[in-house]
Amino acid sequence: MKCEWGGRNVPNILVVDDSATDRVLAGSLLKQDADFAVSYAENGRVALDAVRADLPDAIVSDLQMPEMNGLELVEAVRRDFPSVPVVLMTARGSESIAAEALRRGAASYVPKASLGESLRDTVLRIITAASADRLHSRLMHSLDECECRFALRNDVELIEPLVAHYQEMLRCLPLGDEAERLRVGVALKQALWIAHHHGNLEIPLDAGMDDASFRELAAERRFLLPYSARSLSVSAHVTCEQAIFCVGHEGECIDVGRLPADNESVGGDHLWLSGFAFMPSVFDDVRYEEGGTRICLLKKAHVCEEPLDIDEE
Repeated sequence: MKCEWGGRNVPNILVVDDSATDRVLAGSLLKQDADFAVSYAENGRVALDAVRADLPDAIVSDLQMPEMNGLELVEAVRRDFPSVPVVLMTARGSESIAAEALRRGAASYVPKASLGESLRDTVLRIITAASADRLHSRLMHSLDECECRFALRNDVELIEPLVAHYQEMLRCLPLGDEAERLRVGVALKQALWIAHHHGNLEIPLDAGMDDASFRELAAERRFLLPYSARSLSVSAHVTCEQAIFCVGHEGECIDVGRLPADNESVGGDHLWLSGFAFMPSVFDDVRYEEGGTRICLLKKAHVCEEPLDIDEE
């Protein structure tokens, strides 16, 4: 069965970059295996004209461009086309700007150094979440309250479906627009990956590895005791007023005092590490508990008069 994307059989992605070389590179990565139809724009103003003419399923944009930069494009798209998610491509050293763009409504970002490994999967994940089944969406909008707990064995492949499940639960919580629900999902996934890699697998925050070495060590420890016997404990309490997510791991305590400050990520291009800066920009409260083995995340409704107390969890 083919999935319909905005009336098309394949999703249409608008790539925005003032560098023709980078535009072609991003487009070629997205078109691998014919997963996406791709159109192009050289800056934010041209991109907005293209969006008005033919609404894309997602936008992939560079941050630094003439005429209208990526940050301004994110704001304009969120204001005028809130159903269209924007994924940013960032150069090394622009993490703080990317974090600001995420606060203003970008769905996610991918370092340019990791485009080959991450761009297509990131975009597919974002637009799949944005194009969730409409009937199920209507049902979840009628949800009044839900509480659930998961004990995830040492299987990183379960993180993605768990986040998708929680994103569906969030449909009952007024968040202002669809982009904000997607941002909560991205931040929650980063919390789970941090707990898995730096909690249960005990990979140091300052390991200083390249992506290949990092993945190799993670794959090795997944089947090596004591790491392989550990689980993630994940709970969610969602109402029409707010959502509370708690993620716990069974490894050594993560040294919260060494977390990156001023929106700077650590470990180079490991995407989940940007979550340390991203999570506070998405959630209304982020708490590290039990010596850094548990993180609790509070997201209030867009209008919330009497929120629950996060300490109740």
